[in-house]
Amino acid sequence: MQEAGIDYYMIPTADFHNSEYVNDYFKVREYFCGFTGSNGTLLVWQNGAGLWTDGRYFIQAQKELSGTGVELFRMAEEGVPSIHEFLEANMERGQTIGFDGRVVPAADGLKLEMELSNKQITVAYEEDLAEKVWKERPALPCKEVKALPEEIAGAGIKEKKEAVMAALGKSGASGLLLTRLDDLMWLLNIRGQDIECNPVALCYGFISQEKSCLFIQKQALTKEAEEYLEKADVTILPYEYITDFLEKEAKGAILADRRHCSYCLYKKAAKGARLIEGKNPTELLKAVKNPVELACMEKVYLQDGAAVTKFIYWLKKNIGKTEITEITAANYLDGLRKQIPGFLDLSFPTISAYKENAAMMHYEALPENHKKLAPEGMLLVDSGGQYMGGTTDITRTIVLGQVSDEIKRHYTAVVSGMLKLTHAKWLYGCTGRNLDILARGPLWDMGIDYKCGTGHGVGYILNVHEGPQNIRWRFAEGMTEAVIEDGMDITNEPGVYIEGSHGIRVENVMIARNDVKNADGQFMHFETLTYAPIDLEAIDTRYMTEEVRYYLNEYHRQVFDKISPLLKEEERVWLKAVTKAI
Repeated sequence: MQEAGIDYYMIPTADFHNSEYVNDYFKVREYFCGFTGSNGTLLVWQNGAGLWTDGRYFIQAQKELSGTGVELFRMAEEGVPSIHEFLEANMERGQTIGFDGRVVPAADGLKLEMELSNKQITVAYEEDLAEKVWKERPALPCKEVKALPEEIAGAGIKEKKEAVMAALGKSGASGLLLTRLDDLMWLLNIRGQDIECNPVALCYGFISQEKSCLFIQKQALTKEAEEYLEKADVTILPYEYITDFLEKEAKGAILADRRHCSYCLYKKAAKGARLIEGKNPTELLKAVKNPVELACMEKVYLQDGAAVTKFIYWLKKNIGKTEITEITAANYLDGLRKQIPGFLDLSFPTISAYKENAAMMHYEALPENHKKLAPEGMLLVDSGGQYMGGTTDITRTIVLGQVSDEIKRHYTAVVSGMLKLTHAKWLYGCTGRNLDILARGPLWDMGIDYKCGTGHGVGYILNVHEGPQNIRWRFAEGMTEAVIEDGMDITNEPGVYIEGSHGIRVENVMIARNDVKNADGQFMHFETLTYAPIDLEAIDTRYMTEEVRYYLNEYHRQVFDKISPLLKEEERVWLKAVTKAI
């Protein structure tokens, strides 16, 4: 920093495409401070350092940063400045803020420019200082890229491009710069392996009426994928050529989504083109699943639910009889998923968290740090799979033995909130902010909150976290939300997280569907995709209304009807007992 003349250096958790999860090559923040969560920004200055992260990771970050000298800044907590507020308060006139502009979204870089301009702060965005310090940095990934059969995708490239261009025309732009990897995978019907558990490939795209360009490491493309793209009139160009292309060839009005386009590319594009502000039309088009995708997802979710059911049966039958740890439990469930036809990968590393470890929302059991399970307390397992036909995400909190009355009260409230949201009916035009209280209400009534959203979209053979749809009560600058559309999928996952004691989460995936339409408008409801038993051993009906008890009994009736044909006889007998009406 001294050699480069930089006073403050910012290291976000991102790659060149603002991906939520990143390949090892891009885990710069983790390398420098040791925090392993998927979201966080490290800020380093001459006599200190700070890490900003959200409520999902407060407990984890506090542990991982212990002894490093890095101060934890708990985002959105009262009295805690944002990273922008911290810089504005602490930087002196004429100083320099530095970052690798390839991994900082244009929206963040431009905001920093504006907020610090009164102090005449210099922005140095072409400095990747990690490259000078991290001597054994992993290589940039370049794994095989395959074409997705159109009978699985439900639409071809030309059909999808027509929909994109129709939406783009409304913005006044003639060209679209695409940098989001899952957007490009969806549009071009390809899938890669460059990020663990996320079937995406490093690439950029430029789309206009005249051309469709894909900037990718060509050696990653299978012959089949290359031929498929060329048949659809997609021009394949080198991955690194994107900057020259934007400076020399991209002209006219171009839509570049500031949320996802990097600050560096945004600056390059602005030199030769007129940039239009707006959201990538691919984002919304991708979020609304087509009939083929929905039909494939329904089949996959039944198979996945059966695997989770088999896992719960195995765990209940073997706890206390043989040694089981957080890791071996996760491995057993992962093994069941791998037996499902069309299995590709996990959709994220399985979270297997026992007792107080479950209070860390994204806890990871490691060989050097994990718990043995015993016939007491609860195990929280959040897991999912990537299949040729869908991406799954499910959480169950499983009773292994005696639990306290307080835990039962918390568990019953979580299940009540999940079921109340499942049975929501609303008028078209609502976003997740209108619905969040249904899930959070039973917990707020107890003076408890979970410091995260209630639901997120799920990709189709793509990223397990997908937007723009979500369910959350809080909306802040930089967040996205969208009207819930017919065909959107979304998770439903309220929880309770008590540090040092326990964590509870129950999660299903739902599909938004049109309901009756009358003089008052178009009503909507959710259909459930996820079927697996909810542990009745932790339910205390004293804290459950008659209405919610009916919802639970009806859900369990469907679990048995749908999942039992996929089980062995002894598993069916057990499932009948654990889904009984209460």
